[in-house]
Parts: sequence; structure tokens; C-alpha cells
Amino acid sequence: MFQLHPQLAKDCVELGDFPLSKVLLVNDCHYPWVILVPRRDGVREIHELVAADQLRLIEESSAVCAAMADYFAADKMNVAALGNMVPQLHLHPIVRYINDLAWPKPVWGVVEGMPYERGKLADQLQKIRSILLPLGMK
Repeated sequence: MFQLHPQLAKDCVELGDFPLSKVLLVNDCHYPWVILVPRRDGVREIHELVAADQLRLIEESSAVCAAMADYFAADKMNVAALGNMVPQLHLHPIVRYINDLAWPKPVWGVVEGMPYERGKLADQLQKIRSILLPLGMK
């Protein structure tokens, strides 16, 4: 039975579900940043997914990246699947700008994350839901 890793549950807010992946908003106001977590038990790496799930994950990730890049006018979309701190397979689509706090480095370890203020969190959740619901997120 699928369970979200406790660290992801702590650091994120649930947005919804695609056919394969749970969609989370990272609670860091420095970047528009979501996480896709395939709802498959014990999977740590993309190559451990069955072929159909690998394809579905790429489709979901690509759709999310395209929608977020367009909506947020991204200079670049970063997509990462590190898993060094959280072993549960998850992808990070992150909107990047050439003037963001970490550019051109990866977002990790440059500046400490800053949670959204309550009202801004609600606004960001609404914005991202509005762009992901038409893609099939429920």
C-alpha cells in the first residue's frame, strides 16, 4: 500500500493526483516547485517502474513542466530525481529564473527554504491547481 514518505509530507502540501503520481507543492516561496511521487510501493528509481509507468511518469512530468513554464514564464525548468535524502521515487519540476536566488546553481543548499505565508500559500495552491487540473490532475 502506497504511503507518502514522512519528509515529503512535512515539506510539502498536497495538490492532487495524476493517474500515476501524487502531486505536491514544495512549501518554499523562493521557487514555483512541485513534486511528482509515483504511487508505487518500494520504488526508489525510475528504472524500477514497469515500462508503462516509466512512460506515464515522463508524460506527467513533461505536461507539468510545459504548463508551469508557460504560466510562470520560466527561463528554465529544472527536473531532478535525486533521492539522496528521501529514498522514495519523486521528481522535482522547478521553475527557474536567471535572477532567482540560486541561479545558475541547483536550488539545494544555496539558500534555506522559506515557507509561504498563509495567504500566499493559498494563492499559490490555487494558481498551480488551475494549471494542472486541465492536465488531468484530480
